Amino acid sequence: MEPTAPSGELPLERYRSYLLLLARLHLAERVRAKLDASDMVQQTLLEAHRKRDQFRGMSEAELAGWLRQLLACEMADALRGLGRAKRNIQRERAIEEMFAEVSSRMEACLAAQQSSPSERAIANEQLLRLAEALIQLPDDQRLAVEWKHLQGKTVATIAAAMGKTETAVGGLLRRGMMRLRELLNQASVEL
Repeated sequence: MEPTAPSGELPLERYRSYLLLLARLHLAERVRAKLDASDMVQQTLLEAHRKRDQFRGMSEAELAGWLRQLLACEMADALRGLGRAKRNIQRERAIEEMFAEVSSRMEACLAAQQSSPSERAIANEQLLRLAEALIQLPDDQRLAVEWKHLQGKTVATIAAAMGKTETAVGGLLRRGMMRLRELLNQASVEL
């Protein structure tokens, strides 16, 4: 699947929900009150548009990776700005690695190892739909699902972080996953 539109423009807006999910997951336990994930994603997309001539990839997966890298730099800059620290390459790499890990978990949630280019393109499309569907969940359900399935946290850890019982978190997970399936099935029918 080609990452450029007929006009030569990159389909950046398609990745907004995906980047927002990654930014939210990274900021969830750190400085969420001080930094806005939506602002960082907007800045990332503006930077990507500005640097679109520098993108040399040929696939949707390469575009997603390039955008993840730009977001990691944006987040590292924002975190550095909070502490007025010097550039920390280790921090940027840690953020990039976390994004790659979350992306891998998201892909694993959708399908097993993809091998052909068409299967990878389908997996990428599903990844974008998953990010869109997650945004539509109520906040508590979305957080519980993201923490459990994308960050690998235990129900006990999630319960403690949310100030809820493990039973309540189990209910959020069950309802969140049911709604997520409905949204993904609905998106499949609309295609």
